[in-house]
Parts: sequence; structure tokens; C-alpha cells
Amino acid sequence: MNTRPSFFSELKRRNVYKVGAMYGVAGWLLVQVATQVFPFFDIPNWVVRVVVIAIVAGFPVALVLSWIYELTPQGIVKTDEVAPDTSITGSTGHKLNRIIIATLSVAVMVLLGKVFWPNALSGKPATTVQVSGDKSIAVLPFANLSSDPDNAFFADGMQDEILTKLAKVSALRVISRTSTQQYGAKPGNLPEIARQLGVANILEGSVQRAGDAVHINVQLIHADGDRHLWAESYNRKLDDMFGVEGEVAQAVAEALNTKLSGAEQEAVADKPTSDPDAYQAYLRGRAAIGADYSVGTNERALAYFSEAVQRDPKFALAWAQIALARSVLYFDGWDLAHNTAGAIREAAETALRLKPDSGEALLAHGYYLYRVERDYDGAMRDFQQALAKLPNDRDVMEGMFLVQRRMGKWDEAIAVSTELIRRNPKDVGTTTPMGCEGLNYLRRFDEARAYLNQALAISPDAANTLGCLAMIEQAQGRLDAAEALLARAHISLQDLSGFVKIQQVMYRRDFRKAASMIEASLPREGTPLSAQDLQNLVALGYARKWLGDSAGARAAFERAALTLSESPDVMEHVELIGHQTLALAYTGLGRNDEALEAARIGVELNAGDAIKLPTALAAQAQVYAQLGQADAAIALLPRLLQMPAGLTPALLAQDPMWDPIRKDPRFQKLAGASAI
Repeated sequence: MNTRPSFFSELKRRNVYKVGAMYGVAGWLLVQVATQVFPFFDIPNWVVRVVVIAIVAGFPVALVLSWIYELTPQGIVKTDEVAPDTSITGSTGHKLNRIIIATLSVAVMVLLGKVFWPNALSGKPATTVQVSGDKSIAVLPFANLSSDPDNAFFADGMQDEILTKLAKVSALRVISRTSTQQYGAKPGNLPEIARQLGVANILEGSVQRAGDAVHINVQLIHADGDRHLWAESYNRKLDDMFGVEGEVAQAVAEALNTKLSGAEQEAVADKPTSDPDAYQAYLRGRAAIGADYSVGTNERALAYFSEAVQRDPKFALAWAQIALARSVLYFDGWDLAHNTAGAIREAAETALRLKPDSGEALLAHGYYLYRVERDYDGAMRDFQQALAKLPNDRDVMEGMFLVQRRMGKWDEAIAVSTELIRRNPKDVGTTTPMGCEGLNYLRRFDEARAYLNQALAISPDAANTLGCLAMIEQAQGRLDAAEALLARAHISLQDLSGFVKIQQVMYRRDFRKAASMIEASLPREGTPLSAQDLQNLVALGYARKWLGDSAGARAAFERAALTLSESPDVMEHVELIGHQTLALAYTGLGRNDEALEAARIGVELNAGDAIKLPTALAAQAQVYAQLGQADAAIALLPRLLQMPAGLTPALLAQDPMWDPIRKDPRFQKLAGASAI
């Protein structure tokens, strides 16, 4: 009696099981080839997805075909048409077994290779890189592939915006743009760059714009052997660009196995505006300002950000950038007629009103409180809230460092600056303040030099860094060393560090050269004077006085005093230094009572500022010295020689402002033997 074979025995006879096994192993190998090899030829990620989908979709087809058809010496025919005594499914099965074994062997070797030799698949030698963790990342400058070089701003802005989005993810450690800008797009030695930056991963990309079409290509690379972790291409129209940077940041976080909190997901996905023209203006502003906080770049950026909010008045990020740019200009005393306290407050408060939970808005408001209101407690609260939302933002941490110094919290300031430098080792803007405005003020001169030399290794011509090094040499009485540094630096007397050049000439007692330098730098009569101009003008008065030019001295002192006493806008801005500058001008004019009162007010106003109080006390002591009140002047000096940001014996010995009391034995003891 014939029995019909069971379904499962028929599956076995027709080699369906073996075909399925062979297909699964071969398919897995093909997926490995696609994911490991395709990115090296810049094949888009969607092609990999198509390959995977095709392999998965082909699996049931292969099973069906193995059931329906059989391989015979005459070719492929339907299984039902083959007589049982002529079927060769048994021998075919043995061949399939050998193929499966061979394929499995290859699969095992590939798997072992991925575990023990992760670089073998890339065809590149293994490189051992010291990195700080798998979730550290640097975003290199994006290449501008557009035919129009004017579109370079688009590549710069896109890099900056992607970096900003990534900086919102607390589990990542993101290197700032200022550390990565020295590297070009698609540099050659990524492992070495990663080692220099102290990161495990590099994100690089390119932007190509033609008309209103934009093509963006990005790829995430692990520094250990240039292994590609993720890549994607985006083709968008300008009016559909607003979410790309968020999509990239989300994909990068996922590729690094980083889980975003609900708040982080919302912040990363947030679209800043829906107006393409406003967005372009904003990107131009971001590209313009870059890592340069000079007057010129802030003015250019401010124009673009203002255009952005004109096109979209609800563009909160642009309002925040307006507040930041104006606060820098205000702090430097530039164009105070437009960069007013009210204009800065309005921009910062508008950003907060539009997006109360925005880290960028909190940052802008914090800098308003710091640079304009001098409300250090309030600024610190804003910065701490901003840090919770922007855990990788260098400007937030720098703001905390600046405020903590002003509050006299030196240990906290040095700690946050140390962390900032660790996160941004190639950023001159982080290493220079640590040396110049931190360790230098604490008289930890050797440590300060080390940081400043580290900054010069990054940027050998950094004028402010050279100026700070010269200031340290002056503080230790090494005027020849200071001279050599200043000879290398292209420092304008309009810069904040320009006064170091004037002091150097004054310490050399070359008053004629000092007067000539200052006169050449001052704006003509009738032109508004900056805070730095006013300080230089008073120095000019004393240089002329010591040259015996009474008329020239009086003219300089009167111009400074008139500007300070009759211009509320200027006095409001330079409030913390204005009274001491005014006091020294009044002293030069012989208006002694007014000089003493202005000096007293300067000390009173600066009582809560650990940076400005020593300057105010030194000015008060100099007023006493110039008026011949030796007891009052000398009584202040021991405190100034001890407090951070105060004086040193060498500065007492060199500065001609102390000449009226120089022969007093008490002064000579404080200043040392060189005071005579």
C-alpha cells in the first residue's frame, strides 16, 4: 500500500531546508559587505537599505523555487515532472551541504575578523588611539561643493547648527567649533586629528547648493581605524531645510547608542524658523562670527541677525544672537549710541519670551546680566540653567568662568576653565583666558605661561595671547622679555590688550614715544571715544606732564574729564572703570577734592567685583601718591600686593605713577631694592 509522503519529509527531500540555510548564510555575508564596504565608496545609505530589503524579500522566493523546481542533468525542471528513480536531489543535497559548510566557514572568519581585527575589513592598518570615550565627537568643517564660493556660509552654518544640536545631548561630549576650525574639510589623518582633539568619533560632511536645491552628505567615523559608523545623504529644497540638522544629530546619537531624554529629543528636533530667507540670514550671521569675537565680526553678524528677525520676528535664536553680539560691542565700548543697555535687554528678553526653555535664550540673558547689569548672581543662575540645556556649550562654561572670577570664586573658576579646556584642547579662546585672566591674577605665573604657550602652539600670532604673556613678564620685572613678545604681536592700542604696549613704554620711561603712540591712535576731536580711548587719553596726559608739556597734559586730561563727566551714556557703560579714570584725570588737572571723591566712588562701586576692585584700589592709591599723601597711598599697598588681580613689587618699582612716594622707606621695602 502506497503512502503519500508527509509535507515535512517532502521539504527535506526537495532540499528546501538546505536552500534556506545556504540563503541565510550567504545573505548575511552580503549584508556585511554592503554595510562595511559601501560607505568607503560614498555609496548612499539608502542603497545599503535596498540591498538588505532585497535579501530579506528574496528568502521566501528562494524557498518556493526550491520546492517547485529541481536541478537535473538536463537542467532545471519542475519537481513533479521528475520520475523518482531519476531524481538527483540526494546528490544535490550533498553539494548544498559542501556549499553551506564553505559559506559558514567564510562567515565565521568574517565574524572573528570583526571581533579581533576590526580594521581588517576596511583594508587600513590598525591604529591605537587614546580617546576619552565612545561618545565623544568632533564635527569638522563641512566642505563647500557649491560652484558659487559665496555659498561657503551655508556649509559653515550647517556645520555649526549640527554641532549646536549635538551639544544639547548630555550623554555626548562635543568639541566646540573653535577647536575644529583649524582642520580643513575631509582632512587626511582622522585618527591623528581625533587624538589631538581627544575624541573617539569624527563627523564630517559636505554641502552643495544649486539655486534652491541643497545636497548634504554626512558621515560618522570612529577614529580607531577610520571605521564608518553611519552615513546619509539629504536632498532638500531651501524651504524644507529647517529640520535637517536635527535629523543628523538624532541619527548620530543613535549611531553612538545614545538615548535622548524627552526634553533632549524636543530640543534636537525643534525647527528654529519656517522662513527660508530668515534662516539663510541667520546662517550667514553664524558663519560670520565664527570663533572671532572682534568688533568687526560682531558688527557683521549683527547685521545678518537683524535681517533674520525682520523677516521672522518670532525667530528666538536670532534674537538671542542679537543680544550676544550687542553685549560684546557694549562691553568693548563700541558705538554706544546703538548698542545700548536697553537694546540688549530687549533682544535678550524677547528671546526668552519666545522660547522660555531655550538654552540659547538663557545664555544671551546671562551675558546681558554680566556685561551690562553686572548682576553676577543673576548671570550665574542663567548660566547654570543654560548648562542644563546646553551641556556641551563652550560659551556657557566660559560665561561661568568669567562670572566666578568676578565673584572671587577662584577655585570654582579654575575648575570650570580646566574642564572647558579639556573639552576644547585646540581652542585659543579657552586656553588664553585661563592663563591671562585666571592663573595670572592669582600670581601663578609659571602655570599661566604654560597655558598661554599652549595657546601660541595653536595660533602663534595670537595678539592677545602675546600681550598677556608680556603682561606677566612686566609683573615680574622682566621688561626685555616683555619687549620681545610685544615686538611679535600686532596689537592695536584700541584693543583691550593695547594698554600693555603703552605700559611697556612708560615703564621704560620713554614718555615721548608713549605720547606719540597714543596720539596716533586717538580718534579726532568730536569723534566718540571708547573706554579704551579714555584710558589711553589719561596716560597721554601723564606722559605729556612728565615731558614738561603742561599745555599738552592739560588738553588730554580735560578731554577725558569732559567726556566722562558730561556723557551719561559713556559713564553708564564705563561705570566700573570710569570713576577711577576720571579720578586720575582730575588729579592731573589739580582738581584734588574731585579726584579723591571720584576715586572713593570707584572703590565703592567695585566692592563686589574681584577683578575691578584691585584696579579701583590701585587707582585710588595712585591718586594719593600723585597728591603727595604717602601715608594713605602706602596703607593700601600691602593689600594690593596680596589680593588676586592686584599689584606686584616689580610693578611698584617700574611704574612712574609711584615716583612722588618712591623715596619713602616704607615704599622701598614693599617694592624691593629696584624701587630706588
